[in-house]
Amino acid sequence: MRVFITAGEPSGDRLGAALMAGLTEATGGAARFSGIGGPMMAEEGLHSIFPMDEISIMGIVEILKEYRSLKRRIRQTAEAAIAAAPDVIITVDLPEFSLRVLELVKARAPHLRCVHYVAPTVWAWRPGRAEKMAPHVDQVLALLPFEPPYMQAAGIACDFVGHPVVSEPVAGAADVARFRLTAGLGEAPMALVLPGSRRSEVSRLAPVFGKVLERVHAARPDLRFVVPAAPAVAGAVQAAAADWPGRPLVLDPRDLGAEGPAQKRAAFAAADVALAASGTVSLELAAAATPMVVAYDMNWLSRVVIGRMLRTDTVTLVNLVSETRAVPEFIGRACRPERIAPALLDVLDNPSDQARAMELTMQRLGRDGPPQGRRAADAVLAGLRDDA
Repeated sequence: MRVFITAGEPSGDRLGAALMAGLTEATGGAARFSGIGGPMMAEEGLHSIFPMDEISIMGIVEILKEYRSLKRRIRQTAEAAIAAAPDVIITVDLPEFSLRVLELVKARAPHLRCVHYVAPTVWAWRPGRAEKMAPHVDQVLALLPFEPPYMQAAGIACDFVGHPVVSEPVAGAADVARFRLTAGLGEAPMALVLPGSRRSEVSRLAPVFGKVLERVHAARPDLRFVVPAAPAVAGAVQAAAADWPGRPLVLDPRDLGAEGPAQKRAAFAAADVALAASGTVSLELAAAATPMVVAYDMNWLSRVVIGRMLRTDTVTLVNLVSETRAVPEFIGRACRPERIAPALLDVLDNPSDQARAMELTMQRLGRDGPPQGRRAADAVLAGLRDDA
């Protein structure tokens, strides 16, 4: 079985790797992979045709700046996918890139089956995207339980396959104790600081988060800050955190090596509160039962355009899946230190307010079902059988 698969950011690399592992298991090792991915997909047998982080760009202005380069990579990827003559093409998330690749593929090779993994957020903004992608996408794999009806209404087969966060291990009490000991935290309260996994996110959010920490540190000098850095932005995070108060501990995956994922899980479980960029990290925090505050901002033009199109009053996944508004969020113009800091202190003092929402979120994301990667693989294979 030949699979052409692409991903463009760390979360997509993780999703792609789990799906690849599921396909390998389901086919008895008969699946062969080509495409674009990161280190986790490489471990499952993928040789990336170019570095994944070249297409990891978010925001209208940021995309415009890199438009020529992105357009070249989109064309290169589509040509590579067609040349591979795979049984299925799977694009993972990153719709600005992925859906343009699939459009080019379908224009030249309409017989190739195209699957997009992670439903676009049509429930939040730009609902017309579902109809526009219908001619180019045969199947969508959805991570959130409320998404399939939106895709099916546009005529696209869609399967809820669970969210990967429910299949990932969670650190236990012994792991937490070991982390606190080796990090020199003792019994001090601890806050995670998570300024994003993209370069554009870190450059925009790190200065704001630093000012939040100044206010929080002044109010709670005993609070220790721990900053788990994503591999692609570890250097930028290290540089930003050097100016933050309280001597934050940066967990740099470049230094931690194979221990990096376990250290990150232990830090998540050990934390009393977290300040996080908007995104799937809120679900990782919920899996660790760590209460949080979410903050996010973008270029002013992206903020204006997306703000006008937004169809929900929250973008935090824990709030959406649990159908609550338990997690405070500060998006766009609201992403200001003087507003975020009091909320973070309040959550630190009242963590139980989020407990029920986080538990309900994990249940609805498929925590008690089969591993998410295998569910996704089974959905892909079922789609291929139906298409035969």
